[in-house]
Amino acid sequence: MATGREDPGPPGVRPAEKDPAVTGMGTRPAGTASRSSALPLQRMFDSVHRYYDRSNRVLTLGCDQRWRRRCIEQLLAERPRRVLDLCCGTGDMALWLARLAAADCRIVALDFSRPMLETARAKAERLGPGPRIEFVEGDAAALPFPAAHFDGVTLGFAFRNLTYHNPRRERCLAELHRVLRPGGHLVFAETSQPAWRPWRAAVHLYHRLVVRHAGAWLGGNRDAYRYLAQSAADYLSAPQVVELLAAAGFREPGYRHLLGGVAAIFSARA
Repeated sequence: MATGREDPGPPGVRPAEKDPAVTGMGTRPAGTASRSSALPLQRMFDSVHRYYDRSNRVLTLGCDQRWRRRCIEQLLAERPRRVLDLCCGTGDMALWLARLAAADCRIVALDFSRPMLETARAKAERLGPGPRIEFVEGDAAALPFPAAHFDGVTLGFAFRNLTYHNPRRERCLAELHRVLRPGGHLVFAETSQPAWRPWRAAVHLYHRLVVRHAGAWLGGNRDAYRYLAQSAADYLSAPQVVELLAAAGFREPGYRHLLGGVAAIFSARA
């Protein structure tokens, strides 16, 4: 993927077999922390699952779904046989995988928030691809999969949560690298920093005034959207994310900006 390239901007599904290497839909893998010991970020996402999709659509003016689809199309270009949607949230990336992937592609969606997973599973069953997706409750810092298990891994605006002021950042990145087969493809969408200062200032103002306050109203949790707005405004630039991936051992890291740098699609190889 060429660094710095600009980019301005679902159908029936086939069932698939469950992956024998994962624990199963809606279960907690052995060794995963109990709900009573949930991390602060986990408790935050537990609290916003009901209105999370609505907030995303309104606050991004619908752009997030187009960007997710572009990300999944790039990941599927090499026809992976086994794909992980890491930190799947309410399942948007997993749904795009189910709609667009080949019939023999196994799809696993993992998140640490049980309410988010329950929302994702209900949405998949309602929209059709429920049998196609294996939902797993688990920790990104201790993934319940063998080494080199996946041909591809994707994240939809969740890489920031693993790496923004996260004391377990190195563990999360090491686990992400571990579960990808050698040469496996990591492709994810994430917020970014526009290079043009006036546009960057406008985007940061939007985060502070709109995402923070309108998000709290739409999503019902003021603290959650304060974090989401602040982390987006303070997060790394695309070149810095590329450096982070390279330092974690990923090869060929690159990115493509979306909407002048408001977001980006990143890619790298294990």
